[in-house]
Amino acid sequence: MSPTHEVTNQVPPLFGHDVAEDPALLDGVRREGAEWVAEELHSLGRLAGTERSAELARQAEACPPVLRTHDRYGHRVDEVEFHPAWHELMDTAVSHGLHAAPWREPRPGAHVARAAKFYVWSQVEPGHGCPISMTYAAVPALRASSELTERFEPLLGAREYDFGLRAPEGKRGLIAGMSMTEKQGGSDVRANTTTARPAGDGTYLLTGHKWFTSAPMSDLFLTLAQAPGGLSCFLLPRVLPDGTRNSLFLQRLKDKLGNRSNASAELEYSDAVGWLVGEEGRGVRTIIEMVNMTRLDCVLGTAAGMRLGVRQASHHAVHRSAFGGSLVDKPLMRNVLADLAVESEAATTVALRLAGATDRIAGGDDREAAFRRLGLAVTKYWVCKRGPAHAAEALECFGGNGYVEESGMPRLYREAPLMSIWEGSGNVAALDALRAMAKDPAAVPAFLAELDAAAGADRRLDAAVAGVRAELADLTEIEGRARRVVERMALALQGSLLVRHGHPAVADAFCASRLAGDWGAAFGTLPRGVDTAAILERTVPKVEV
Repeated sequence: MSPTHEVTNQVPPLFGHDVAEDPALLDGVRREGAEWVAEELHSLGRLAGTERSAELARQAEACPPVLRTHDRYGHRVDEVEFHPAWHELMDTAVSHGLHAAPWREPRPGAHVARAAKFYVWSQVEPGHGCPISMTYAAVPALRASSELTERFEPLLGAREYDFGLRAPEGKRGLIAGMSMTEKQGGSDVRANTTTARPAGDGTYLLTGHKWFTSAPMSDLFLTLAQAPGGLSCFLLPRVLPDGTRNSLFLQRLKDKLGNRSNASAELEYSDAVGWLVGEEGRGVRTIIEMVNMTRLDCVLGTAAGMRLGVRQASHHAVHRSAFGGSLVDKPLMRNVLADLAVESEAATTVALRLAGATDRIAGGDDREAAFRRLGLAVTKYWVCKRGPAHAAEALECFGGNGYVEESGMPRLYREAPLMSIWEGSGNVAALDALRAMAKDPAAVPAFLAELDAAAGADRRLDAAVAGVRAELADLTEIEGRARRVVERMALALQGSLLVRHGHPAVADAFCASRLAGDWGAAFGTLPRGVDTAAILERTVPKVEV
């Protein structure tokens, strides 16, 4: 080997660690009543930290799905082919119950346990999390129809991944997708033009074009269409009970910025058979719980991406030398890494709090339902909005190496904006928070009670909460101020949770920067006095040799 090719000062790959060894995650799991999942969570975390899992993720994105509309003879087949790595990732997710365990195995803390596992496994490869999330979210929506629930919920909850084009009731397990968005409407689903006419046998025949159908290889789809009684929700199978194909025709797969391992398609219905879910004219109300669940996963997915980014950046800084010393010992790099870690822990803490609320709602807690309705909309807006900036800064910690695909950081960077767009982009989420405040009289008091639980513990937090109250008391041009109001609400919520439950150094750094305003426009501008050593101790991954 020529001496010019001697490799020095390159960072070893990050393998052999437990992804679940995450203080903010483990503290939240214990606090929210799911400590019983610890053994499985760490087992999944160790699997997520292997070289094998990293290679599966690379292959799944490098070999994206391919649409086959016709076979060699010209027959329509409308099938999506995936790399075997995708199926292995899906199999792991399903076998660990990430898709539906809380519904099939209800117990205290079930949604928190599932959230924690979703957070850990999403750090391997986020694209396959889309059909996993939608299957999780489809179950409560389907419960608007007792007949459909009885037929399909056991299969949706089964811990068996059974890929293939067969009648759903003949499979060992099912995956569900969503087919809501149309060209002319986007997030405005009430503008949908797809029609559904009664067939006379209890089914409906749907005709229309869907602009975004998530996971078109799924077994079942929840969709919206205009029935005689108004916009309604329907369940469509890819294969009918008699084994014939339903009239769902894949037009093309979307060429997306990120989420490349997962297929998203344009789909046409031509008298496709569907079953009504809920009542005619109440389609939006029927799917609202599905939206809440997928929005929770947007927050979890973003928090997972943040944790992945700061962990990789910290590992890089520990093993990289620059300007006469270790990169992690440079004061400015320590500030950047600590700032990224604070953002990550704030996102993880609030995500698990919302998962805990989901568990308590299942137990009949109306106050938690009011809190989650508003808290989820607020958090979805802010945490998902912070994701792209966080990913960009984590990538920059690598310098030019982070801009190279082999580092894995470009994949994280491309994925980050999706969580802010999915289930309603920033404006939709902010306006949804206003809608929750207007429609549910209990929402604001429940939200403020959560903030007030930390009253008196930190003067900076107290001032921020007072600012939130002032914003909410002034309804002048509230729609135009929605982002400002919701941002302040989200920060106060994260601050309250960190002051009560977070590490003191993390809580102090958060309040000093995000709440007291002693912070610049970029990451790495934490003020003097912040205990970066204590924060980084919680961040640098511990690798087993």
